[in-house]
Amino acid sequence: MKIAILSRNASLYSTRRLVEAARARGHSVRVLDPLRCYMRISAGSFEVHWRGRALRGFDALIPRIGASITFYGTAVVRQFEMMGVYSLNGSDAILRARDKLRSLQLLAREGLGLPTTVFGDNPDDTRDLLAMLGEPPHVIKLNEGAQGQGVLLAEKRSAAQGMIEAFRALYANFIVQEFVREADGADLRCFVVGDRVVAAMRRQAPEGDFRANIHRGGSAHAVELSGEEVDSALRAARVMGLEVAGVDLLRSARGPLVLEVNSSPGLEGIEGASGVDVAGAIIDHIAARTTRAEPGPRAARSGRQRASRRSDAAPPTARGKPGK
Repeated sequence: MKIAILSRNASLYSTRRLVEAARARGHSVRVLDPLRCYMRISAGSFEVHWRGRALRGFDALIPRIGASITFYGTAVVRQFEMMGVYSLNGSDAILRARDKLRSLQLLAREGLGLPTTVFGDNPDDTRDLLAMLGEPPHVIKLNEGAQGQGVLLAEKRSAAQGMIEAFRALYANFIVQEFVREADGADLRCFVVGDRVVAAMRRQAPEGDFRANIHRGGSAHAVELSGEEVDSALRAARVMGLEVAGVDLLRSARGPLVLEVNSSPGLEGIEGASGVDVAGAIIDHIAARTTRAEPGPRAARSGRQRASRRSDAAPPTARGKPGK
């Protein structure tokens, strides 16, 4: 099998591990910077070039698209899809997960537990907007932030109003959420591959912070998930249309709450905390998916299109157990 990995940096831990896992299983793999890919589009004909050469013959694509290059990166993924290449996560699914507001709306429609969230545009409505949410603290998040960036905690209503005004002055899109106090600065990262949660970890925020991201100095260790938490993670990934996802949950008094669904979850923290070969699980999933597909690019493309169309429809509940 010939695999392309879209990544800005071949030396990143996640990219290196995927390359190692693919080659250990006898697959050919190539790392491509998505910003160095360029495209030709014409009626019924699609090409991707990289450094002066056409890219052909790939069986599968692993997109590692960062938030800063979402627009161009997903266009490259879409072009490969048009060429009949199976993409681990489709371009539409990546866009769907990258938009926090849209994600929450879709998850809420399917009845998944979420922190109460409010959103508005007009400054005249800010007071009532916060009243809809309830008493502070309030969590204010940029709509397309990542790794804990653009996430602020307002202890008082006046502070929340000031932060909202500042974000609006910058023409930023943001949401405001309840602060789930009983989570105690911790969340769960559930790593979904296909129809399984293959690994999970509990992340704890450092002293004086409420964000549990490892990139913000948080600590992590392996955790055993409850059946309800596994179910929530699998359903959230399915609603987004993602075959691989990092689903972040909060443990609350009313059950697991979905905090975020990440379409390009990092491997370093989860592999280090859980001891699970997550990269290998991803490559094995790709091999199984491409083996089951009918021969020819048309089947691969039509399968991806069917999955994309289903992802905004009401999905059946997915159930499973954490991988060992």
